[in-house]
Amino acid sequence: MIEQTCQDHEYRPEDCIFTRRQFLNRLGMGFGALSLTSLVGMGILSPPDASADDFSPFAPKAPHFAPRAKRVLQIFASGAPSHLDTWDPKPGLEKYDQQPMPDENNGTVFASPFKFKKMGQCGTEVSEVFPLLGEHVDDIAVVRSMYTDIPDHVAARLMLNTGSTRLPKPSLGSWVTYGLGSENQNLPAFIALAQGGVSAQDLRSAFLPGAYQGTSINTQNTSIDKLIENIKNRYTSLPEQRKQLDLLHQLNEVHSQNMRKDAPLEARLQAYELAYQMQMEATDAFDISKEPAEIRAMYGDTTQTGRQMLIARRLLEKGVRFVQVWHGGWDHHNNLETALGKKAEECDKPIAALLTDLKQRGMLKDTLIIWGGEFGRSPTADGNVAGGTPGRTHNNKAFSVWLAGGGVKGGMTYGATDEFGARAIENKVHVHDLHATILWLLGFDHTKLTYRYNGRDFRLTDVFGNVVKDIMA
Repeated sequence: MIEQTCQDHEYRPEDCIFTRRQFLNRLGMGFGALSLTSLVGMGILSPPDASADDFSPFAPKAPHFAPRAKRVLQIFASGAPSHLDTWDPKPGLEKYDQQPMPDENNGTVFASPFKFKKMGQCGTEVSEVFPLLGEHVDDIAVVRSMYTDIPDHVAARLMLNTGSTRLPKPSLGSWVTYGLGSENQNLPAFIALAQGGVSAQDLRSAFLPGAYQGTSINTQNTSIDKLIENIKNRYTSLPEQRKQLDLLHQLNEVHSQNMRKDAPLEARLQAYELAYQMQMEATDAFDISKEPAEIRAMYGDTTQTGRQMLIARRLLEKGVRFVQVWHGGWDHHNNLETALGKKAEECDKPIAALLTDLKQRGMLKDTLIIWGGEFGRSPTADGNVAGGTPGRTHNNKAFSVWLAGGGVKGGMTYGATDEFGARAIENKVHVHDLHATILWLLGFDHTKLTYRYNGRDFRLTDVFGNVVKDIMA
């Protein structure tokens, strides 16, 4: 508590005291000069909902057991790519092409317009839409038996990102950073890269401390100043900001032994500290012009996805724990042959370059990479042709994802769908199972990575989830 001089009556210290929170409130927080408004909108400054005795969220933490992966890159193909045209070939569809679906009264069979061929030493069949990525199948485990709860984009996206279809739950990235902390105290531990930015509900920390919420970066912008708005303080020098923050910390410690620490305030101070540090390091992390010309060309840095993948690698290299790259536009209800081919072309070269680059740098072995959408597509032609060629409608009963690096056994496929790819039937993998597997590769027993809230221990996988150990090296 801080004493103040009272001018309207005789000075008595016991009557003229107020708490550190009141002191900061009366100062109006005094941090307009730190130019943090944008960072609040990006989620960095959200205070936690639950109290903590000592709030230092970004300190590195030890997992339950020796991890195989140290960091995660999730490439989210938003919109739900067709597994039948990418990673799950179904010759049976050709036999019944343009005929009613056998034994079912739900549409006309639509054979894939793309050819598949065996690639790599493992001979995994890959669609012709991924000629460069297919060269890396010896490092990739393709899971062909994924399924989820609801064939609705919003609900399924929430399930993939948070393990829940509707309740406000922490995101996968938030759980990972809560469990592991960060290797870099000068950058957010969880960053999402997307053209146009990412909805907060997909990055939220929910009841976890607010510092674990993901930071959305709009990669539609190419200049550093626009990628991270207000990152530079135009009004106050770094030394002066350092003095302000040091004073805050000193005030925060005054008589702290007589008071219970205030978790939201602790989170806020930690966020200010992070924002200060970011001014010195974030600019460098997002500046891909510092990469050699041959590396930029390998990624295709003149394209949106190429820039995203190269920024992602730079962030991972600098110790960011969890990076998401959003690649949208995979919702192909019609004109699938043209539209899916275009989306695959956008990401084929950049993702292949990323795998090559990480391998050359010795980072692939402890970087877990995940690619996939929120659900799969139907083996029948969608009725929403709208004068174009056929597409496919939503299918939550079957889809494919692939994983690479970070302790994953490359050169394999796991699970299977039925003859038409309509539903997973062999070694079925629910999204909860995928989450449990990701956490296991990071050194966590998913049943023990919990957070107590409202009298209950919550976890990412709720009361479900089985680790898929067959895809581990």
